[in-house]
Amino acid sequence: MPNYETITIERRDKVAILTINRPDKLNALNKLVHTEGVAALDELKRDDSVRVLVITGAGEKSFIAGADINEFGGQTPVTQRNTFYEKTFFNSIDAFPKPVIAMVNGFCLGGGNELALACDLRLASENARFSQPEINLGIIPGGGGTQRLTNLIGEGRSMEMILTGDMIDAQTALNFGLVNHIYAAEELEEKTMELAAKIAEKAPIALQLAKEAVKFAARSNLDEGLRREVDLFAICFSTEDKQEGVAAFLEKRKAVFKGK
Repeated sequence: MPNYETITIERRDKVAILTINRPDKLNALNKLVHTEGVAALDELKRDDSVRVLVITGAGEKSFIAGADINEFGGQTPVTQRNTFYEKTFFNSIDAFPKPVIAMVNGFCLGGGNELALACDLRLASENARFSQPEINLGIIPGGGGTQRLTNLIGEGRSMEMILTGDMIDAQTALNFGLVNHIYAAEELEEKTMELAAKIAEKAPIALQLAKEAVKFAARSNLDEGLRREVDLFAICFSTEDKQEGVAAFLEKRKAVFKGK
């Protein structure tokens, strides 16, 4: 992997950890983070040794405290529209073929919450705080917040978060369905890596197809989703991993999946 200025990449067996590394700025997202994040995801996508990706922020205070507001000056409607029509970090995470877990340690605000929403699972520490505060700046979310948040937690709760800009705590986020689990801050990394390692042992092709099917369900009607599910289900029967999984089950042993 190249050396990046705003992110770091660590590998632990089959799990890669991508850390936004701007703790002095509470890991706020600037243009370079987006550029380097997209580049890193392109590299990790092609790395067959990586089966699960964890995304987090450096330090204990913040996952990502939103966009870097210092970059808002001088922006025009056209430049902002062009920026978000390009290949963004948010959309690259959403389209990443392998499972992605957000490990939320502290503030998860604005663009940070949008980045977490682009991930497949969200695990948070008890001190995590979430919001879409863009309304307080006279703008609205532009990185998928109005869409992904609504799909995940429903129109009413999404409306409240976006229209008030209020911050919610980890327990409220769990109650809303915004996060999957919350843990004590000192346990967050251990629990996240346990889940990542568990998923990483599954059949890689089946993981990719399952992720595609679930995401399609949130973005289509039921009839279309059922047809897509059957197609992806059938593809699994062409893989060596399916043969290995069935054989291991019948032989009462642990399957060894190779992603083939």
